[in-house]
Amino acid sequence: MKLSSAKLILDTALAEAQKRGVSVCISIVDAAAWPVAFVRMDGAPLGVIDVSNKKARTAVLFQMDSADFAKVAHPDAGAYTLENTNGGLTSFGGGVVLKAADGTLLGGIGVSGAATQDDIDIARAAADTLTA
Repeated sequence: MKLSSAKLILDTALAEAQKRGVSVCISIVDAAAWPVAFVRMDGAPLGVIDVSNKKARTAVLFQMDSADFAKVAHPDAGAYTLENTNGGLTSFGGGVVLKAADGTLLGGIGVSGAATQDDIDIARAAADTLTA
């Protein structure tokens, strides 16, 4: 993922968070799960820095949104504790796969600090900039 794309995604996520009146951390990783861009909005708790990164890494490493990952990694599912692999993942929403218009995997975005549905919606709005 190019930095220019990451900046556009980050700006979109920031605008969406501001529109909702929430303070979040936003992490963007490339297709190999390495950091490309990050921001911690004023007022976002320190603890969500790591969570936003894990959400982004989960999305790209398993090529599925972290909310979908949660469906296979909860106590009654077949892959319980899977989030303990790969240096730590997360099994709740806010991590979204980033794909180009042609479906090529570019990376992942993780948003954390608001209600889970807000995190998901902010991440999806930002991801949609790639296909708009």
